[in-house]
Amino acid sequence: MKIVVIGQSQFGLEVYKCLRAKDHDVRGVFTTPDKDGRSDPLGTAAEKDGVPVFKLARWRVKGQVIPEVLETYKALGAELNVLPYCSQFIPMQVMDYPCHGSIIYHPSLLPRHRGASAINWTLAHGDEKAGFSVFWADSGLDTGPILLQKEVSVTSDDTLNSLYRRFLFPEGIKGMVEAVQLIESGHAPRIIQPEEGATYEPIMKKELAKINWDQPALVIHNWIRGNDSNPGAWTTMDGQRVTFLGSHLGGSAPQGGKEVSIEGATQPGLIYQDGLLVYGNDGNSVTVKNLRFDDGQMRPASAYFCQSETTTMELSSEEQAMVEEMKEVWTSILSSVSIVEDSTDFFKSGAGSMDVIRLVEEVRARFRGVQLEPEDMYMAPQFGAFVQAVARRMRGEGQRELVVNYVTKEVNGMVINIPHQCFINGEFVDAADGKTYDAINPSDETVICSVACASTRDVDLAVAAAKTAFEDGEWGKMNARDKGNLMYRLADLMEKHQEELATIEALDSGAVYTLALKTHVGMAVQTFRYFAGWCDKIQGSTIPINHARPNRNLTLTRRQPLGVCAIVIPWNYPLMMLAWKSAACLAAGNTLVLKPAQVTPLSALKFAELSARVGFPPGVINILPGPGSVVGQHMSEHCDIHKIGFTGSTEIGKQIMKSCAMSNLKKVSLELGGKSPLIIFSDCDLDKAVRMGMNAVFFNKGENCIAAGHLFVEDSIHDEFVHGVLREVQKLKIGDPLDRSTDHGPQNHKAHLEKLLEFCKRGQAEGATLRYGGTQLPRPGLFFVPAIFTDVQDDMFIAKEESFGPIMIISRFPNGNVEDVLRRANATEYGLASGVFTRDVNRALFVAERLQAGTVFVNTYNKTDVAAPFGGFKMSGFGKDLGEESLNEYLQTKCITLEY
Repeated sequence: MKIVVIGQSQFGLEVYKCLRAKDHDVRGVFTTPDKDGRSDPLGTAAEKDGVPVFKLARWRVKGQVIPEVLETYKALGAELNVLPYCSQFIPMQVMDYPCHGSIIYHPSLLPRHRGASAINWTLAHGDEKAGFSVFWADSGLDTGPILLQKEVSVTSDDTLNSLYRRFLFPEGIKGMVEAVQLIESGHAPRIIQPEEGATYEPIMKKELAKINWDQPALVIHNWIRGNDSNPGAWTTMDGQRVTFLGSHLGGSAPQGGKEVSIEGATQPGLIYQDGLLVYGNDGNSVTVKNLRFDDGQMRPASAYFCQSETTTMELSSEEQAMVEEMKEVWTSILSSVSIVEDSTDFFKSGAGSMDVIRLVEEVRARFRGVQLEPEDMYMAPQFGAFVQAVARRMRGEGQRELVVNYVTKEVNGMVINIPHQCFINGEFVDAADGKTYDAINPSDETVICSVACASTRDVDLAVAAAKTAFEDGEWGKMNARDKGNLMYRLADLMEKHQEELATIEALDSGAVYTLALKTHVGMAVQTFRYFAGWCDKIQGSTIPINHARPNRNLTLTRRQPLGVCAIVIPWNYPLMMLAWKSAACLAAGNTLVLKPAQVTPLSALKFAELSARVGFPPGVINILPGPGSVVGQHMSEHCDIHKIGFTGSTEIGKQIMKSCAMSNLKKVSLELGGKSPLIIFSDCDLDKAVRMGMNAVFFNKGENCIAAGHLFVEDSIHDEFVHGVLREVQKLKIGDPLDRSTDHGPQNHKAHLEKLLEFCKRGQAEGATLRYGGTQLPRPGLFFVPAIFTDVQDDMFIAKEESFGPIMIISRFPNGNVEDVLRRANATEYGLASGVFTRDVNRALFVAERLQAGTVFVNTYNKTDVAAPFGGFKMSGFGKDLGEESLNEYLQTKCITLEY
């Protein structure tokens, strides 16, 4: 069909592209004139395609169509005019000229809300249904016959932006194209609009937007969101005119709120941490998020009583380049402005709500990864302030104020700032009952700081925040790619703070600083980057099924997040274990409540701070330090939690699984104890086996879930191997983990050190030979000399039980007896990891296949990667961390079958 497109903006462009994709002959495009040398997106695309483009400032003079314009139009030979969101009034001589006439898009379910403010009035009236109409043009105001309509339910939280982005824009484009197809096929209806139900509301203006307080709360909420940012619903508060932006129903008066006087309201407003609480004449409440004053200044309602501070940061060269490009965007939207300056006000220059949406989308398209929202525009309407806001977003700085009560220390050649409170709903807060406990530095057993000790009440608060964030908050509405960008930015900020994080790990867990930098922090950063890439790649599938004739069926699956997930992590790799579980959890779209180990909470709390800095919405990430018997147990029993990911002992894992089953049958993944066998054959590279054997046992002070807990060495090389490890273990430097030359730091906490000492005593009592170490160093701190045992029999306690420390257990096996050593290696209730050293590839593969463990290392050890699944067999638990498989632990599959 021969078509002329008349319109502008991104919406017009998308309709144009779809029409061409359907092989329609677009004979010409009429759009708006260039603004400061920049063409409208529709005109730009048409010019590239070689389609004639006409940029008309006007179609009429003194009410009469311009003859030259009409002749130019007629020469195109259009059979249909398509007007997608056209803002100009087109003469009827043009509208009626094609044989099929003209069709127009309108953002309402006509005849309701005829006129320019249709979307606003849909919300202001509290309509349960919104939608759009494609109608045939006539000489009236949106009164022509209806061709096609589509509708959508309106929720109480919908805004102009949410309606446009989730329905009016994407479905409107499809609707326009569908309408053209109906016309071409001869099946397009002409349904006369009835006058019944028709409205003729005025264009929304500031003088008409004053709030009437003698109404129920729901009506007031609808009025605020309907007026949106322009003109904006307003009232007189404390004697000055204030515009309300962003509202939601509900909110309860907290203690400590401050009253404000509102003219005409049934009772005073109340400023509190969530915003401004106002009331309708029915006694119900509305919470207002932001306030705008007549001087153009905006601030969060919660900060109404705070002194307004505007700080200007210095822009980098890259950001300076962004400024010039941003000016192009502003001038393309603001037709009344020829030169954009820092003081140029977006709204005072004539921009409206739809212009905000266009600006946000253009900025997102040009500057990939910036998490800009319409609210950012409202909070910074002047160009200079807007550029600063975008730059802060690009740097990963969150927009909300984060108050952190740091413990500050000068250590390791730097100043580190350590949060020490619970992190709930985006804020650092004391435990509900005010209790604290001491975090101890294992290097000297001094107190690092007091840490909030969470209770069951804190768990309830954190779970409620996570549930709200998932079901009603920004996170639940955010698309997958934006979530991925947020995770990328978090990884970048963690990397920027890697020295501080590694220092905290060294102080709190005793990790050697250089190892913490590379592994504890380095792998945590890698994990977040890996799973950030998965966010927009989680896919379902279509499944061919038997059809119930004569109907046909389509069956598909969707992989959806579970909701609120709980994560409980151990003390050996505090930050890395946090990342292994929480990155997959967040990538799948869930929210989380995480309990770090009671003895190592500090890096998790620093992580919480960084997550808030990059803009994770409140409630998505919550961190609760405290005892497992209280916090972890209540998590496992909580019916609003739908998944627990746990790493720790088998004994506690069993208890968690039982509690999860008895509560709401929540999903569970468990990474539990291990007694990993390492088999060393005589044909191995012996020097490498010695080095790797040392690494397999003593890496991270032996506080390593996959540590080789029992070495089986072939007879012919046993003595030489033992001589090698005795030689190498004496080279290990034990000492201050912040010393760059240290190889081996203190054990994590006192109870663990005492357990290791008792483990060694029991081994000696049973007849094993202690060849080296096994004692505490006579110096301050929890320093243990790595131990080596030989002559260990399989029935001994130390051969069967996990030490979780730097204790090497060595047993012999007869030369060439592969089957026997496999039987002995598998004679453990655990199955987390294992290893084999041999130059014989066939034997390596045979042994790897037969070992009953989730991970098998061949001629290496401790080689984990973020893309490789990690998890155990038998009493070492089930479920996977890392790799694509780990996403399954935080997703559920829904099967959908439809008939057509």
